[in-house]
Amino acid sequence: MCAIVGLFRPGGLAREDAADVGRMCDRLAHRGPDSHGLWSNAEAGVALGHRRLSILDMSAAGAQPMLSASERFAIVFNGEIYNFAELAAGLEAEGRAPVWRGRSDTEILLACIEAYGLDAALARLRGMFAFALFDARERRLHLARDAFGEKPLYLARVGAAF
Repeated sequence: MCAIVGLFRPGGLAREDAADVGRMCDRLAHRGPDSHGLWSNAEAGVALGHRRLSILDMSAAGAQPMLSASERFAIVFNGEIYNFAELAAGLEAEGRAPVWRGRSDTEILLACIEAYGLDAALARLRGMFAFALFDARERRLHLARDAFGEKPLYLARVGAAF
């Protein structure tokens, strides 16, 4: 099942904001009983949280939030990419694959985003998913889900924060 949560306040995070994201994760423990993780960048104004139900790559290498190989992108992902092995093979054949830390579909998604860009990577995906992706270079938060909206993705604006 998994669950993703986050907070985006473009002017920067307050001291308590990351703790709020931790509490959001705690409220969703039933959706991801295997582990959880938090990542934040206070200056950029973003905090991401993840509750994990381990299915693919049950090792620590599949833990989230996950950073891309270049550390440009941070992601929290819920779902499954059915063609992840095919995508990994394509990256490897093109010489665009990083040194894999594991073999999770999330890691392969991040590698595709780095190699092809977000829009082109999304066009290659087959699966059911929702994710939040923070681009540290552009300081932009991207939210995406599969075309059918099979995985939940809710957004709320609270003052200047999302």
